[in-house]
Amino acid sequence: MSVKQLLPGQLPFSEGSADSENASQRENCISVSGLFKSYGELSVLSALSFSVEVGEICCLMGPSGSGKTTLFRILMGLEEADSGRISVPARLGAVFQENRLIEHLSPIENVRLVMAPGPKAEQKKQIASALCEILPAECLGRPAHTLSGGMKRRLAAARALLSDCDALIMDEPFSGLDGDTKHQVIRFIEKYRNSRPLLLSTHTPEDAALLHARVLSF
Repeated sequence: MSVKQLLPGQLPFSEGSADSENASQRENCISVSGLFKSYGELSVLSALSFSVEVGEICCLMGPSGSGKTTLFRILMGLEEADSGRISVPARLGAVFQENRLIEHLSPIENVRLVMAPGPKAEQKKQIASALCEILPAECLGRPAHTLSGGMKRRLAAARALLSDCDALIMDEPFSGLDGDTKHQVIRFIEKYRNSRPLLLSTHTPEDAALLHARVLSF
């Protein structure tokens, strides 16, 4: 896995390719070029440039307050950069620092909301089969508010990975998980990412190593 570094202002992809598959892959990449963001006199992002292509995983690593969450919010359209250029697919799956589940719905229904339309019974069967790899089967029909914090975190990750999206952004997806449940999520990522570009943040170098990811230090 790799992350390609760009110079400020450099185009992330060469022009002139007529191959439709390559064009589709370019559209599904995450790219950032010459990005700046400040809050008053506090500079958070300065000339940040990188891209994550189809099939790649990038781990952002840095202390709290280094700008990782700000970058994610910009990529998701929740904040505006001061200057620079970003390109993300229209269909972006995300795990926020908060789980952002629909608390009165079951894990199965939380996932079904972000999937492409399909036969309800068949979808629920497929979702249940996948979620059993990461959650106890007996909790799949209960409201999400009855789950433990660790279960909610795993569900948030599973929901993003099972969603009908073209790229993934995960802000501290392993937060609050112990070693065993973290490895469950990592295996789930490996199985269900389906070569989609993945940009995630973590404080632990081991996480990047387990995911065979390139590290981008903040």
